[in-house]
Amino acid sequence: MRVSSQPSTPSAPLSVSKASRFSSDFKSWLQANGYGHHAFAQGKVPAFGGKGSPGEKVTKEPVIFIHGNSDSAAGWKNSIEHFSKQGYKPSELYAMTWGPSDPMKAEQQHHSREYTEEVRAFIQAVKEYTGAEKVDVIGHSMGVTLARKAIQGGDGFDPYEGRKYSLGKAMTDSVDTFVGIAGANRGLTSALFTGNLVPTTNRVSGLHPASAFLEDLNAVNHDEGSHVYSMWSHVDELVGVGMARATSPIPGQDGQKVYGTFPFGHMGLKNLTAEAQLAMVRDHQIR
Repeated sequence: MRVSSQPSTPSAPLSVSKASRFSSDFKSWLQANGYGHHAFAQGKVPAFGGKGSPGEKVTKEPVIFIHGNSDSAAGWKNSIEHFSKQGYKPSELYAMTWGPSDPMKAEQQHHSREYTEEVRAFIQAVKEYTGAEKVDVIGHSMGVTLARKAIQGGDGFDPYEGRKYSLGKAMTDSVDTFVGIAGANRGLTSALFTGNLVPTTNRVSGLHPASAFLEDLNAVNHDEGSHVYSMWSHVDELVGVGMARATSPIPGQDGQKVYGTFPFGHMGLKNLTAEAQLAMVRDHQIR
């Protein structure tokens, strides 16, 4: 399903907020097709996407947005609303919420079995529901590394459950474009000091530069989709100033867009770059 680079007729304006939820059709479909047990399908947290009716035709490659630690689907407000103005329908734009949307609990989150399975199931569900040949995936912060693992598949280990798990085979062929925004693909600078003191930076499934999770994740190149891009900034206050060049690029990527000044800090990279995100997924270009 190739998206035309020609301007589309703008659809009706939409608004994204913490009150946003999947459409009734998508919610019903999730329950009827084996996804109802996942947290994203429970209807209690911010979410976006879905057809207005079962017969609605999806013409563009669906875009799936995966947020970062302590954020939610509502955090993609600027991107979803911008894509909508460029002709994308709610049935072609999807966002789910994983983990608690509470900054006070951020240091307790890591690449757990639960979160990697949730993100993988969501990507699978959107592709199956829309009938698309391929989807596009845009991740931010920890959502980048979670989504990369979800797509790569294979085995994982959750140290807080004390057991291995298997995600299955790679989903690379199901993804057209993958965009990683402000991802700590080589770890967080702060993790060198906190290490196993908090789950987020633990050396097994966390964002420590030497974690087993990241070493496994980066052992392969270009497994995230047909087109792989990253966005990062020299002034990213969370990933780490001075380390961003080493940590945010994705191994084997096709290109990157780099920012050097504020307001393109960690959250600004997501909230202020909707046009660049669209150019990557729709046109496979860096602008």
